[in-house]
Amino acid sequence: MQEKYHPQQIEQDAQRYWEASAAFKAVEIAGKPKYYCLSMFPYPSGKLHMGHVRNYTIGDVLSRYRRMQGYNVLQPMGWDAFGLPAENAALQNNVPPARWTYDNIAYMRKQLRSLGLAIDWDRELATCAPDYYRWNQWLFLRMLEKGLAYRKTGTVNWDPIDQTVLANEQVIDGRGWRTGALVEKREIPMYYMKITAYADELLETLNVLPGWPERVKTMQANWIGKSFGVDVIFPADILSGMPQALKVFTTRADTLLGVTYVAVAAEHPVALYAARGNPKLAEFIEACKHGATMEAELATQEKKGMNTGLFVIHPLTEAKLPVWIANYVLMGYGEGAVMAVPAHDERDFEFAAKYSLRIRPVIKPGDRDLASPLTQAYVEHGVTFDSGEFSGLEFQAAVDAIAAALEQKGLGEKHVRYRLRDWGISRQRYWGCPIPLIYCDTCGVVPVPDDQLPVVLPEDLVPDGTGNPLAKNPSFYECSCPACGKPARRETDTMDTFVDSSWYYIRYACTGQDKTMAATMTDARVNYWLPVDQYIGGIEHAILHLLYSRFWSKVMRDLGLVKFDEPFANLLTQGMVLNEIMFRKTETGRITYFNPADVDIQTDEQGRRTGALLRADGQPVESGGIGTMSKSRNNGVDPQKLVEQYGADTARLFMMFASPPEQTLEWADTGMDGAFRFLKRLWKQVYEHLRQDVPADDPAQGGDVDLELKALRFQLHQTIAKVSDDLGRRHTFNTAIAAVMELMNALGKLEDSSPAARNLMRESLEKIILLLSPVVPHICHALWRELKPGTELLDQPWPQADSTALVQDEIELVVQVNGKLRGQIRVAKDARREVIERTVAENGQVQKFIAGKTIKKVILVPGRLVNIVV
Repeated sequence: MQEKYHPQQIEQDAQRYWEASAAFKAVEIAGKPKYYCLSMFPYPSGKLHMGHVRNYTIGDVLSRYRRMQGYNVLQPMGWDAFGLPAENAALQNNVPPARWTYDNIAYMRKQLRSLGLAIDWDRELATCAPDYYRWNQWLFLRMLEKGLAYRKTGTVNWDPIDQTVLANEQVIDGRGWRTGALVEKREIPMYYMKITAYADELLETLNVLPGWPERVKTMQANWIGKSFGVDVIFPADILSGMPQALKVFTTRADTLLGVTYVAVAAEHPVALYAARGNPKLAEFIEACKHGATMEAELATQEKKGMNTGLFVIHPLTEAKLPVWIANYVLMGYGEGAVMAVPAHDERDFEFAAKYSLRIRPVIKPGDRDLASPLTQAYVEHGVTFDSGEFSGLEFQAAVDAIAAALEQKGLGEKHVRYRLRDWGISRQRYWGCPIPLIYCDTCGVVPVPDDQLPVVLPEDLVPDGTGNPLAKNPSFYECSCPACGKPARRETDTMDTFVDSSWYYIRYACTGQDKTMAATMTDARVNYWLPVDQYIGGIEHAILHLLYSRFWSKVMRDLGLVKFDEPFANLLTQGMVLNEIMFRKTETGRITYFNPADVDIQTDEQGRRTGALLRADGQPVESGGIGTMSKSRNNGVDPQKLVEQYGADTARLFMMFASPPEQTLEWADTGMDGAFRFLKRLWKQVYEHLRQDVPADDPAQGGDVDLELKALRFQLHQTIAKVSDDLGRRHTFNTAIAAVMELMNALGKLEDSSPAARNLMRESLEKIILLLSPVVPHICHALWRELKPGTELLDQPWPQADSTALVQDEIELVVQVNGKLRGQIRVAKDARREVIERTVAENGQVQKFIAGKTIKKVILVPGRLVNIVV
């Protein structure tokens, strides 16, 4: 055995052995318990960062642990390869997105392989491959046939420079995140998937997911947002010119008598009607098109509105209520209209105060009156007052009575609604899965026949920033109608990339299947591996990705393609890895980010930070504080450099030891040094042990041993039990590693060189290698070969704690004098009282507190403490 630890050579040797032996190839074995461990697949952005290392090491530790426990393990890997970042990179580098994507995949695959992950690479997939997205298109067409996909006009964020739709999070301060152009709201035809058809089931089956964090289930439940309320109709005041009645949905029907105006969205038909011949209203409506589109933003933005001059009639009091256009009402939510109750809604209150509209309180907290005048909205439930016949009622009684009165007049009824909206999948972008539809002047919208799938995306186009290249490429969009044969035009929108990630976990189980998407009757592999036993990924995917995946699995179930209801039995949401964000901002507002590794921090004489300079040009950069490592902010730490310097095992050990997996981790280079020192110490401990003449006896049968060795063997098997629980049940990898480190420290203090001691050392080192092997597999692979020549670590089962070793011959008792802690003693577990008292009296630490004093009594709590009263 070589004396020094050289990770590069050790890791190369281990990885060559694993590859040559096809160690991690997953094969279905009937009757053997399976374990499908899946980490959310990466976007091929160019390089991994330490956040990726953390995510994939967590999955690898669990996979290797379960493998040693006798499970048949599947751990696959693939690439979430479509998306806008590839188009942006293509714009910057003047290359097709396909080339950028495939080059990145090749580099990142090499990086992942260098980490020694126990992955079945034969199942690798990329969502931009036609043999993958063919099935996106196929299932979309089945959903279209079932009415679960449809086309309608929807309101979107439109970037007039990029000529594309932007997601809500890509709109910053009303401007496109990349171009800085003022974003417009546009009505364009789009395709939707009817996720709302599964709203109830998506909500209810959260209750059958005990392996999911409660936080994630709550987030999904809130996103689905099942609400019990009342549909209320406000009849049109025809004399004012109001063209139609307004319907609103409210969960607070108890406040109906407090309505003082009705507000509609800028895109509402009533608003557009009012703007005819009214330039000021038309101008205001146009300005609203550049406003916020998310509810969270609406809550904080300045409330603006204009009176339409139209009126509706209150359904119970028949009072005339003015109709306003308000920028805090969205057309995409509910009916695009709200009944405004300023006294009991914060947004309505702010709006009414600004425009001097009436504020009429009708709910008070029990017997206590509200302050007059109101300084803020009272939004809690309470008791109705000043509400005519409905006064004096608590919340539910008021809702029931008012709903009954509305229903009797034909102006309302109870209704259940959801915050969840159907999933708009159309994207006016190039690098995505083509939507398989054709437009024919004669036949209308015609689905692409199944035998013509996939509609292949051309991979040689280079975006120029002026819209979707597919719409300008006749060789793509010109085609013949499958129905009549006449010239026709292909759909040039592509699908949202969440479609790609909504079923990839299923495709891993049946890679190579080209006859069907995943039908279990023709490919039993899906039925064998699914559902996923352990899913791992960031909390930022807690809502959309997971919700869409659950939706797709239920659709596929109803089409007879799979047999499970929920795709992920257990979910671990790991915390993000954080690093400092460094940037410069131009006068136009464009931000350029720089990697912290390329920045020199400036300090004064006292070591206090005074600034930062980019090493390349010596010019100042600003700090944006600590944030999640990401490609977009260029603050990732490249694991490749760390692997080359320290080895993959050191990187894996640091990421697992630095904090519990659910917590965020702030990056610090110093942590790598500590992890590296520990691995060198482990290597040295084995080296020093093997230099001695070690007996060949069974280490567990070392004959009579002294109490020190018994205590050490007790700690060894206590550690085995703890690590098993920490990895298997608790997933607290940091505490498992800490327990092994404590055991290593105890072994380092062992000076006994007897055969029994050396046997115990060998037993301990073998068990430590087994316990650490899921975390640091390369060094453990090498050390096992040294300790057990002719055997391989991969063939070893997980160690079991020896119950006999966990039986203590000695116990430790706390010693108190007059109730205050004064020391500890060790005695035989079955020691008699007089032996315990004598041992206490002879303890030097205790003698200092009882010397010269009369002992009145000795209180013994068996197995716990001795209290001497003087």
